[in-house]
Amino acid sequence: MEFKIENTKAQMRKGVLELCVLSIIEQEEAYPTDIINKLKESKLIVVEGTLYPLLNRLKDAELLGYTWKESKSGPPRKYYQITAQGGEFLSGLRDTWDELNHAVLKSQNNSKSNKK
Repeated sequence: MEFKIENTKAQMRKGVLELCVLSIIEQEEAYPTDIINKLKESKLIVVEGTLYPLLNRLKDAELLGYTWKESKSGPPRKYYQITAQGGEFLSGLRDTWDELNHAVLKSQNNSKSNKK
């Protein structure tokens, strides 16, 4: 079986998507298209088909809420906000990310020092 870097990259991006989406919404309430654009700017390319199920899971878990707002062009839009429970969850995700990042950096440094 052949390993392809693109497959691994996609899995890594998918693994941090909840953290990134919650972080974006924590800054200010957000419309899904705005979230997708911010993820694309960060090279965490996401299509709507990926984002909407994630938003629904986060909403069902009571980590996000939403409000409908009138749109100047078309029907009302759903804007997402992070809940208090979502803020606590995001804090835990950030702690986990910091631990993983530290562990990866440490393993890379150990690997480099063993090669000397």
